[in-house]
Amino acid sequence: MAGRKKIRVVVTGVGVVSPIGIGNERFWESLVNSRTGINFLQSMPSDGLPSAFGAEVRDFNPVDFLREKKFLKTMSRDIQLGVASSNLAVKDSGLAPGMVDPERYGVVYGAGRMTSHPSELAAAVEACRSEGGFDPNKWGPEALRSIAPLWLLRQMPNMPASHVSIDHNACGPNNTITSRDASALLALSEAVRVIEADRADCMIVGACSSNIHPVDIAKFHCFEGLSRRTDDPTRACRPFDFEREGAVVGEGAASFMVESYEHAVARGAEIYAEILGTGAGCDGHGAANESAGLGLVRAMESALRHSGVRPDELGHINAQGKSTQPDDIVESRAYHRVLGSYVLNIPVTAMKSYVGHFDAGAGAVELAGTLLSLKHGYVPATLNYKTPDPRCGLNVVRGEAARVRNRTAITVNRTAMGQSAAAVLRAI
Repeated sequence: MAGRKKIRVVVTGVGVVSPIGIGNERFWESLVNSRTGINFLQSMPSDGLPSAFGAEVRDFNPVDFLREKKFLKTMSRDIQLGVASSNLAVKDSGLAPGMVDPERYGVVYGAGRMTSHPSELAAAVEACRSEGGFDPNKWGPEALRSIAPLWLLRQMPNMPASHVSIDHNACGPNNTITSRDASALLALSEAVRVIEADRADCMIVGACSSNIHPVDIAKFHCFEGLSRRTDDPTRACRPFDFEREGAVVGEGAASFMVESYEHAVARGAEIYAEILGTGAGCDGHGAANESAGLGLVRAMESALRHSGVRPDELGHINAQGKSTQPDDIVESRAYHRVLGSYVLNIPVTAMKSYVGHFDAGAGAVELAGTLLSLKHGYVPATLNYKTPDPRCGLNVVRGEAARVRNRTAITVNRTAMGQSAAAVLRAI
């Protein structure tokens, strides 16, 4: 609306469920003390898998975080992690029931593909067995009776947003973003637009994923590139290092309370940071676009333009840092194209070296890391960064956490298909 004062948007709550800690305090302590969550897989046998490594969320009891235990039967592991993180974020924000009109309280949540465990369908497949092998004619009249009536609800990517909105009586705008790694930042961007349009006062934002599953591990091996190390899991993920040779699967979730600055101040909320600008892009058609990371270039340029922040004003970059040879090079090219010579002076951190790679949820956990970095004034080191890759040419933080030059940061994510998102944030 012409003449209307622009609404400022801030983050007032953070909730993390990650391989390096459940809750903000444990998560941050692991980051600043360089403690990785990557280890040998413990939740399932690794024999026959392309990798025996993973970043698992351990000591997680979903009952401790859910409104009612009965909801577990409609929740996959992904959903459990996401709902738990949302409850932590709302608690952290101090937003109590009655503080906001339910119709001006919304949810935008990111989710990936929720893989069904083979055991959930084993009885149905067995019911179709015949002398000739598998008889599909038995599926309808016999096999379906062996499948739990609510089975499908565990696999639907819109379910995290549904559970979160029900838990917190958030009756306003509601949406689900399924753009893999970019989902969390795209969800954040939509929430910002909703609040700026004065259609909501508060939005719960986040994303969740669990790729600790044989099917997902095989998928990452074929299409993303997993680390082939077999000796030391703690050294397997090495973003931007010259000797990097693949990603490591993980799981986790993070959620955020996003609200208008005026609403936050009026209720006396603690503010982590202001969201100054967001952007999105995609590489589009052609190898030249992909190799130059033009989707990420467009996303960063848009975020910087809307924020009014110059490259020399950035205190650090929270990178995608997938730890594959081609992806890290493409990402680095985008930084050089957007930031020019300033990129050599901007500290870069890559948190997948701590938590692994897990689709939508990884972007959310990395965003939580950015916000806590802005709050505490330190940038965590990138683990296993020993030999700089001259083809990347980045100022990667190594050894130990570094004090930030200023509390303005850009955080980015990019999928293997070139979908990209970026956000510029500044501590208040």
